Amino acid sequence: MEKIIITGHSLSLQMVAKVCRENAFVELSDEARERIIASRAVVDRLVEDEAVVYGITTGFGKFSDVPISHDECKLLQKNLIITHAVGAGEPFADEVVRGMMLLRINNLAKGFSGTRLVVVQTLINMLNKRVTPVVPQKGSLGASGDLAPLSHMVLPMIGLGQARFDGKTLSGAEAMKMAGIKTLDLVAKEGLALINGTQAMTAVGALAIHDALSQMKLADIAAALSFEANRGVEDALDPRVHELRPHDGQKMSAENLRKMLFCSRNVTQQGEVRVQDNYSLRCVPQVHGASRDALEYVAKKVEIEINSVTDNPIVFEQTNEAISAGNFHGQPMALAFDFLGIALSELANISERRLEHLVNPNLGGFPAFLVKNGGLNSGMMIVQYSAAALVSENKVLAHPASVDSIPSSAGQEDHVSMGTIAARKASEILKNVRRVLAMEFMCVCQAIDLMGGKKKLGKGTMPAYRAIREVCKTLRNDRPLYDDINRCEAILADGSLLQAVESTIGPLL
Repeated sequence: MEKIIITGHSLSLQMVAKVCRENAFVELSDEARERIIASRAVVDRLVEDEAVVYGITTGFGKFSDVPISHDECKLLQKNLIITHAVGAGEPFADEVVRGMMLLRINNLAKGFSGTRLVVVQTLINMLNKRVTPVVPQKGSLGASGDLAPLSHMVLPMIGLGQARFDGKTLSGAEAMKMAGIKTLDLVAKEGLALINGTQAMTAVGALAIHDALSQMKLADIAAALSFEANRGVEDALDPRVHELRPHDGQKMSAENLRKMLFCSRNVTQQGEVRVQDNYSLRCVPQVHGASRDALEYVAKKVEIEINSVTDNPIVFEQTNEAISAGNFHGQPMALAFDFLGIALSELANISERRLEHLVNPNLGGFPAFLVKNGGLNSGMMIVQYSAAALVSENKVLAHPASVDSIPSSAGQEDHVSMGTIAARKASEILKNVRRVLAMEFMCVCQAIDLMGGKKKLGKGTMPAYRAIREVCKTLRNDRPLYDDINRCEAILADGSLLQAVESTIGPLL
């Protein structure tokens, strides 16, 4: 089993995916251990000196001016967790909760949070032994941290709440006992250190952007097949054109299409069949490229966030201080995840237009709805309906969450990010986009069969066509199509279609 060493500053999207989905083993670096111990010593001194420090010797939020005695510090931390665990809705998937735990471990490992080493090690043991807290998806405002979801994450650590273990949902105490992990009594600062941060929104968003980067390549592959089916005008992909508007994403998409269409005998030259194509073909590099640039921006922001300190107060060991500030505020992620949702939505928008061009005989020239004997057979008529419904839903979901705010905690927390809502929406959009792309793949392969073009495919489009045909046969008479779409979507989700293409022509950009 692969081992991921947690340093506090070197976590990547790929490492997050390995821990969340492949259960990679997690271990603290020696340097991280030393930093955690040193920062805890600062908190112990502050408590002993009865210094006035937010969340350590005071209450929380509006109660920040209420002093808490030395003897009440433990109860304060427990009360924080149990009163803040007020999430709503269906639970997050296990992979998301594992992401929350991993990102919180990495945050604490930086040594600015003041927890004991045993607290961090308990979270690590839970990851490694696959004790996964049950965490409702809704209830975070995304400022002051993801307080509600992270509190649910912490509950099993103190013997409360629920957790999944060995395929069963158990009480938190029972799950920890069965896994052989001791529960904790939290002491000063520790409850706050565990829940004050952006780890719920960032876990959702990190997995979404990880998948979106691969899905971006799939969108280029689908578009290349549509070029083949429509006898697209290859001149629009000329590198000289894209050097004159040198956005990186645009140039990369154009290069991907040229690479996949190499040796194709289906594509045409300007004036050979038509002078120019419709925008959903001709402008693929410009549209896909803009989304690709947006995804790169989001990925960079997420990699900064997963290696950042989002705690409050922040403990500075060298100066023996605990400074209360606002690193828990989710605005950097909220804007990024809204941008992610918008960028992904556009991939589905243009894909659905390419699909419409295939099924509409007035546009593409194929038999109506890509089936012979139309009338008796409806063919792929309603596939476009379904794609249109998903695209329309994405337009609603893409409305930015970050432009909203609502004051909380009696006005103390008077501006919030709604970043967790933005992340959840982007994740849902991602699923819809993948479904629309699966529909385009199914329809475009049918179109290629109808125009007799499968033997003329390019070097990169041929393996994509074959991958689809392995799970979805040519449609001759009506049959239930949802199974075909499901199988097409499955090979997009598991990476096998992308692997088939890249193993033939090398990595796409």
